[in-house]
Amino acid sequence: MKDVDVLDDFDIEDYIRQDQMPHFLCPGCGHGIALRALMWAIHDLAIPKDKLAVVSGIGCSGRLSGYVDASTFHTTHGRPLAFATGLALARPDLHVIVISGDGDCLAIGGNHMIHSCRRNLNMTCMMLNNEIYGMTGGQVSPTTSSDRFTTTTPAGNTEPVFDACALAAAAGASFVGREVTLQILALRELLRDAIANDGFSFVEVISDCTEIYGRKNDLGASPEMMMSQKSSMRPFAYRNTVDVPFRPTGLKTGVLAKTDRPEYGKAYRAMTEKLRGKKGRG
Repeated sequence: MKDVDVLDDFDIEDYIRQDQMPHFLCPGCGHGIALRALMWAIHDLAIPKDKLAVVSGIGCSGRLSGYVDASTFHTTHGRPLAFATGLALARPDLHVIVISGDGDCLAIGGNHMIHSCRRNLNMTCMMLNNEIYGMTGGQVSPTTSSDRFTTTTPAGNTEPVFDACALAAAAGASFVGREVTLQILALRELLRDAIANDGFSFVEVISDCTEIYGRKNDLGASPEMMMSQKSSMRPFAYRNTVDVPFRPTGLKTGVLAKTDRPEYGKAYRAMTEKLRGKKGRG
C-alpha cells in the first residue's frame, strides 16, 4: 500500500463511468459519499481496475456498482454475497467488493450474510444502512429504528433494531467495522483496512435517506440527518445538539472486531491439492 495523505492525487472521476452521470441518487443521499470513500480507499491501495470486481444487489445501494469503472455485477435481490462467493473462489487474484443495503443484506440476503462471515472467504462487504427500503417502496427494514414511520409501519415500527455488526462478528467475519458518512476520512481508512484484510470483511456505513425516510419522520434535510448521526454516535466530539437522534446512542464506530482466522479460499485450494495428490499416488 502506498503512503496516504489527506490531500493526495485522488480524483473520483478516474474511478467512475462518467457516461453514467448524472447519477440517479436523490440530493443529500449519503450513498454517494460512501461510494467516494470506497473509491478513495481503492486508490490508496493502488488496486488496478482489471483486478477489481464490484458486486451489488437490488435497491439504491445496488445501483452504485454501475458507476464504478471496473468489472461490475448487478445481481438479484439479496444475492450479491452469493454471486461474489463464486467469483472470489474462481478468481482469487481479484479484489471482490460487495455493495449492499440493509434490506438487501440482512433481510432476503440474511442467510448469505451469515455464511459469508462463517466461511471467511477473502472479500469485502460494504453495507449501506439508511434504515429503509428506499427505492422499492419505503418499507420497514431490519435496521429501522423503533417508532419510525415507513409505508409498512404507519403507526411506527415496533420491531427491534438489527445490529448488523454484532451479527457479523458472531458469525465469524475476521474484520468488522462501522462508520458514518459524515466522517469520510475515517470511513476511507476503515474501508482501506477492510479491503486489505485477508478474509471476509464487513463494514456497516450509516447513511441517510432524506426523501423516503427523513421526510416521513421529520428528521430534516441531509445536513440535519448527518449531524444527528454524528451527535448520537460521537457526543464527545460534536455534543448532542439534536432532540431526536437519527440512531440510538451507544453504537460504536471504527474497527469493532478483528480476528486471525484461516481464509476459506486458501484452505479450500489446499484441500483440493491434497486430494489430487492422493489420487495421483493411488
